[in-house]
Amino acid sequence: MFGGMGGMNMNGMMKKVQKMQKQMQEMQEQLKQQTIEATAGGGVVKITMDGEKQVKGIVIDPSAVDPEDVEMLQDLLAAAFNEATKKVDEKMAGEMSKLTSSMGLPPGMF
Repeated sequence: MFGGMGGMNMNGMMKKVQKMQKQMQEMQEQLKQQTIEATAGGGVVKITMDGEKQVKGIVIDPSAVDPEDVEMLQDLLAAAFNEATKKVDEKMAGEMSKLTSSMGLPPGMF
């Protein structure tokens, strides 16, 4: 029945999948503990985010606070948040790529 799969050993494949699942869970736990920092406006706004995309801290340089231009501060906060989110996504993608390549799987499979 499975002979047409190029001699692929299903038992061996299942072991690889189980190993990869365990490694993925460990990687996700490690990423949850890591923090990412992103800045906007040349560093006047800094956001710290964990691997679960939860904001852990916001630092705003007093020079960014202009009561006459609240919109600029709002834009800086949004930019810093978006950059932090992007960095978390990139870090996860990089770690997943390392994991799948170590298992001999093609890039982008997961």
